[in-house]
Amino acid sequence: MKRQIKYIAIHCTATQPSATVAAILRYWKDSLGWKSPGYHLLIEPNGTVNRLLPFDSIANGVKGFNSVSVHISYIGGITKAGKPVDNRTAAQKKAILLCINEVKEWADNKALIIQGHRDFPNQNKACPCFDAKAEYRDA
Repeated sequence: MKRQIKYIAIHCTATQPSATVAAILRYWKDSLGWKSPGYHLLIEPNGTVNRLLPFDSIANGVKGFNSVSVHISYIGGITKAGKPVDNRTAAQKKAILLCINEVKEWADNKALIIQGHRDFPNQNKACPCFDAKAEYRDA
């Protein structure tokens, strides 16, 4: 039975854009002890979409909302000094839109709420370092 999805959560990895998918996966497993990835889809600066989990699986993206969310992230989100910044490339912006459409089609739900990690209750985060609710209002 297909999971009932209410949210598409948009994230950044809060890493430099040069971070690798392998390094991010290692961090989740080795440093955080997670059995599942934090996102379903992870987008590299060149626009390559990495499928880390099937949409029917639960990721670790937003505590308390994972069972009703699909998580999409771009690699990046901080400056060299570690400050939040929207450093998405044009390829990542395009890929995020394609991923949103893919999730909507899979979920068979055009009324999904699209928002950033920071827009969920009790989140003290800058992630995804831009206003996803406004940007994807008409997606």
